[in-house]
Amino acid sequence: MNRVLYLFRLITIHPLLWIVIGLSIVTAHFLEVCLLLGIILIHEMGHAAAASFFSWRIKKITLLPFGGVAEMDEHGNRPLREETIVVLAGPLQHLWMVALAYGLVSVNLMPEDLFQLFLSYNLMILVFNFFPVWPLDGGKLVFLLLSLKSSFPNAHRLTLILSWVSLSIFSLIIAIAAPTHINVWVIIGFLYFSLYHEWKQRRFIFMRFLLERYYGKKSNLRTLKPIEANEEELLIHVLEKFQRGCKHPIIVEADGKEKGMLDENELLHAYFTEKRLTDKISDLLFSY
Repeated sequence: MNRVLYLFRLITIHPLLWIVIGLSIVTAHFLEVCLLLGIILIHEMGHAAAASFFSWRIKKITLLPFGGVAEMDEHGNRPLREETIVVLAGPLQHLWMVALAYGLVSVNLMPEDLFQLFLSYNLMILVFNFFPVWPLDGGKLVFLLLSLKSSFPNAHRLTLILSWVSLSIFSLIIAIAAPTHINVWVIIGFLYFSLYHEWKQRRFIFMRFLLERYYGKKSNLRTLKPIEANEEELLIHVLEKFQRGCKHPIIVEADGKEKGMLDENELLHAYFTEKRLTDKISDLLFSY
């Protein structure tokens, strides 16, 4: 119960949403707006509840005029299984909501027209959230999928590129099929802005990933994935090969032969604590 109350205390409402609520009262659409906001809130609480179960650091749950977001203070170093569960926990809420509504309408406790509206809102939010566009749930799943094989910066960059392409295709479809749909264009504009901001911050996001990996709470990474590095490679170039969910022993090679091995923490220590920003891997090998 205390955990539930804690999550509810994290809910904030964007100032523009109050304007939308006020307009809905004036235009006699208050019930529709409340229904939509209730669905969005439960969706975001699903993410937050799963994150809380895994003891993630939750910053806040914000309700926006066109959706919601559960903000986490996590930077890509949680197990991929946990992250997948947290991402899917939002969409899974729609299943029990629709099942409950169907049960209520079956025993005549919910009007048929309200059920149809509730069903269409749930379907709309569910389908929209699975679009492969960052920061929607679909975009986060793409990031997790790419992280299985690619390094953090490569997976992040490719996710954003695929998001740009997907959003551009969606924008073209809307421009042809529903060019006067103002609400959809507002959401598209928000997504473009989010992608632009994420793209501009991608280097900072990568550094934050490395910093938490070094200074943060040490997670039990069970998967060992050695990184083969030439002795002439720069330290930062080897760090750019770091992958989510894996512990990396660094195998230093010269002329195709193994010259030595370093632990990933030795690289992180050299980069962040000793500020050896331009050193080669061979310099670290001789130091340690």
